[in-house]
Amino acid sequence: MQNDFVTEGGSLLVPNAQATVPHIQRLLTAARAQSVPVVYTQDTHLEGDPEWNIWPEHCRMGTWGWEIIADLQPQEGDLICRKSRYDGFYDTWLDHYLTRVWKVEHLVIVGTVSSICVLHTAAAAGLRWFNVVVPANGVSALTDFDQALTLRQVSFLYLGKVV
Repeated sequence: MQNDFVTEGGSLLVPNAQATVPHIQRLLTAARAQSVPVVYTQDTHLEGDPEWNIWPEHCRMGTWGWEIIADLQPQEGDLICRKSRYDGFYDTWLDHYLTRVWKVEHLVIVGTVSSICVLHTAAAAGLRWFNVVVPANGVSALTDFDQALTLRQVSFLYLGKVV
């Protein structure tokens, strides 16, 4: 949840993203209380990123838009996984930490944009046989159709659980 997607003035503002913040905060509090590992994926782009041919410039490393929103700041012990594509597993160390360091079997995925980064990360997790859980009130999309499609795909194609 980065400023460019969630905060007024962000270059790719998702209208319903702000409404998910309290739900995500509760999940983070519960996870940390049980010593469950918390990982933030941080969309990270550099000058001339080809993704900017698809979308307006966003999440340029080091800018305000790239920063994680104030209400969901990482805490000590949380990990930040910088990613350059929609899928949080693509060309990152995420799989290594989840499978080898922590031996995780279940993933709870929240954030925005549900039909892009959430869906691609949930798909990659499902294809790796993680048990995927997506809280419907913890994800947001640009349209209601996109939101419904994402939740359907996660539950139907990847045996994910939508709660």
